[in-house]
Amino acid sequence: MTTGLLHRALHDPPLRKLPDQAAELLQQLDAPPRLAAHLRAVHDVAHRIVEWLEPRHPALPLDRDAVLFGAATHDIGKTTYIAELSGPGSAHEDAGRELLLSHGIAPHLARFAATHAAWTGPDIGIEDLLVSVADKIWKNKRVPELEDLVVRRLAEASGRPVWEEFLDFDDLLTTVGEGADARLAFQSSYPVGT
Repeated sequence: MTTGLLHRALHDPPLRKLPDQAAELLQQLDAPPRLAAHLRAVHDVAHRIVEWLEPRHPALPLDRDAVLFGAATHDIGKTTYIAELSGPGSAHEDAGRELLLSHGIAPHLARFAATHAAWTGPDIGIEDLLVSVADKIWKNKRVPELEDLVVRRLAEASGRPVWEEFLDFDDLLTTVGEGADARLAFQSSYPVGT
């Protein structure tokens, strides 16, 4: 039965499907269906953010595929720390990075499992920040400090004033946040346990 629920969590509408490599890995790990649903919700939001950014910020050096893969796998460590699906905890972060590396995922893609909750490190790129934003705004949670980091990067790339970038990015996040109830309902329709 869990296999069927996992398949549904990975394929049922209305959210975009995960990258094949991420979906296959979740199946290999017999991931909890709720985790697959969560990763799809965050991936779907990351996709919307990237689609919005690319035409508006062509000078922004951005690895689209890395953002989408990072969003699709950022919590994969919760296959090991299942209690963190329904409660607090950060053990899944480093465990997720190690899990991805052990399955042959390149370090530049595995990093998101560890960086999605750490925004101020010296090696944090725009991709890391966007995965972090997607992991918040999918449920309409706003984190001003995180959003400010993104806005500054956008202003640096575009040469526009920070306040103009803020207004545009804020509009995007407001629009994306409005779909949170549907995404939360989608996630909640799948069980935590395997």
